[in-house]
Amino acid sequence: MATVLYRLGRASFRRRWLVLILWVVVLGALGVSALAFKGPTSSDFTMPGTESQRAIDALKQQFPEASGATGTIVIQAPAGQTLNDPQNKAQVMGIVGEANKLPGVLGALDPYTEQALTPDGRTAMLNVQYKDRADKVSKDARAAYEQTGKAAQQAGLRVEHGGEVMNKEPEVGGKEGIGVVIALVVLLVTFGSLVAAGMTMLNALLGVGAGMAGLFALSGAVHLTSTAPVLALMLGLAVGIDYSLFISSRHRQNLVEGLEPDEAAGRAVGTAGSAVVFAGATVVIALAGLAVVNIPFLTVMGLAAAGTVAVAVLVAITLQPALLAFAGTKILSRAQRKAREDGGTAHHTEAFGTKWARWMVRFRVPVILVGVLGLAALAIPAAHMRIALPGASAGAEDTPARKAADLTEQTFGPGFNGRLLVVVSSDSADTTKAKAGQAIQTLTGTENLLAAAAPKFSRDGKTALVPLIPKTGPTDAATEDLVHAVRDKLKTVGGADFALTGQTAVGIDVSEKLSDAMPEYLLLVVGLSVLLLMLVFRSLLVPIKAAAGFLLTVGATFGLTVLVFQDGHAAGLVGLDTPGPLVSFLPILLIGILFGLAMDYEVFLVSRMREDYVHGGTPREATISGMGHGARVVTAAAIIMTSVFAGFILIEDPIIKSMGFALAIGVAIDAFIVRLTIVPAVVSLLGRAAWWLPGWLNRILPNVDIEGEKLRKHLEAEPASETPVHV
Repeated sequence: MATVLYRLGRASFRRRWLVLILWVVVLGALGVSALAFKGPTSSDFTMPGTESQRAIDALKQQFPEASGATGTIVIQAPAGQTLNDPQNKAQVMGIVGEANKLPGVLGALDPYTEQALTPDGRTAMLNVQYKDRADKVSKDARAAYEQTGKAAQQAGLRVEHGGEVMNKEPEVGGKEGIGVVIALVVLLVTFGSLVAAGMTMLNALLGVGAGMAGLFALSGAVHLTSTAPVLALMLGLAVGIDYSLFISSRHRQNLVEGLEPDEAAGRAVGTAGSAVVFAGATVVIALAGLAVVNIPFLTVMGLAAAGTVAVAVLVAITLQPALLAFAGTKILSRAQRKAREDGGTAHHTEAFGTKWARWMVRFRVPVILVGVLGLAALAIPAAHMRIALPGASAGAEDTPARKAADLTEQTFGPGFNGRLLVVVSSDSADTTKAKAGQAIQTLTGTENLLAAAAPKFSRDGKTALVPLIPKTGPTDAATEDLVHAVRDKLKTVGGADFALTGQTAVGIDVSEKLSDAMPEYLLLVVGLSVLLLMLVFRSLLVPIKAAAGFLLTVGATFGLTVLVFQDGHAAGLVGLDTPGPLVSFLPILLIGILFGLAMDYEVFLVSRMREDYVHGGTPREATISGMGHGARVVTAAAIIMTSVFAGFILIEDPIIKSMGFALAIGVAIDAFIVRLTIVPAVVSLLGRAAWWLPGWLNRILPNVDIEGEKLRKHLEAEPASETPVHV
């Protein structure tokens, strides 16, 4: 692989204009396709096969007028007044009339007829039924919904708009760009060259642009959740900058050592590029592996992010050497250029990475103990981690949906934000009516059930909906227990088909399915990490050590995320309004992403250690030398990736905020504590045993040669015959 990439790097360097033009054409074509075929994204996290989703699907056929999204308008009279006062009642009925005329609305229920008023008569709840599900409701229709009741507001009533129809895509503005600015500063400090920093950033941004354009071009045919593009953007930016950084750094090192520019670029792509391809492949495999969980929206999220990572790899090994050709020796700092012109190398004091490695090796036992015990302590809060699909109550406090949810909770009770629906169906209208009544009698007295409302029947009378109101909110553990209790009791009724659904039930079903799948997926990625690293390092103990480090990273990341986002400690520092359970797909998504990124740093650091060991260094010397060569670049890469992820904490959407926080913390822990601290201590402690592999296993494992050992031998045996290219 290294030899093929070496040739690709030299070819891209020499045909810089052709490569650049091809990528510009590809980017333009993808951009046009994105504009032409871009489809809507959805904030609905459905789960085919679960009871709640089967009920929703059945309603589309049996009770279509009840299968679309719902809106909830909460109306409150000023203090000292009630909504039964004539002037206020007229305003409420005016809102009902407005809502019935909204585009896409099947009907808006009169709260007086429905008895949807609080006992003091001051607050009413107006339910609005839409024909289509939330992701099919247009922006214009949603805007019209938010405008209902303006006259009533001017008359002194409080009107808040909530419900499923208010589900919106998270808005990605400019705040998260702070992470990119920090990344550029880190590149400037690392390279000491504006040209090198700017070119590396440009390469990464072009890759992100191509990846995101391709994703949106496919969104017309593939159902994307609203978080999928944001996740793809996060990862595309982070790995794109990192991969370009690794190749640029190796190219600069080759230039300083006296190689001609085209040869330096070829060798950079052949060596660092091999590590980039392998690291990128692990990220892609981990993300694509989410498909084994068999959850459609998670599969799409994983594949979307994997696609942007794959594009970042392609850009790094093709466009990057072309841009290096345009930069020439300007990619070097002034001191490096002067040393090169003088025919020598720039003077360097001992790198901090080398000094750090010496300390880690010298104090390896206490370093290992403190590191492992410290990360284990950080993981403790993960023991009480809860996951759920957050509703409007977990949103930012100043959003309309959150205001409506808060007002509903304060006046009606938290359970009204998490209403459940029992779907009763049979072949006979009389049977359905009788069984709906029997179901209500059976459920009466169920713990944590506040009330069961009167059933609503389909036009043919064969399907009924029985609304249930819990006493607790949608993400409360007691509501989850209620869902199981209701389902257990309904099994005893018989004589008709019963199913429990509603947004709350869907969220609980999704969370339980993801929770059940998480151990299997964790086992899969840990096994995969051992196998892949065994191929790379021709070692048995190094992959096991890497997998153990990954588990420490995951545990500590979960623990800190639970501490902040679930328990609420230091929540204000990240701008979190309301702590609560973690979004249900976050843990399993973190496992996949952190696995890939952890393997990145493992490969970049340990491959250089193995390279020096294979070439005759002692285990101690190889560890220190490998860290000395790789620590600076890995540190810069980790700071960049952490900064990019941390920038997304500034987004108000709590789901994106928690993803940005968890990824930033996870990368920082893995890079600085596990890879740069514990790894050199463990490798030096293992000594020669670290690089041992049974002979029979060594013979059957293919040699991927990411260190470029075969390439080096090839170049030494057959010097390049082509005329060097001077820049």
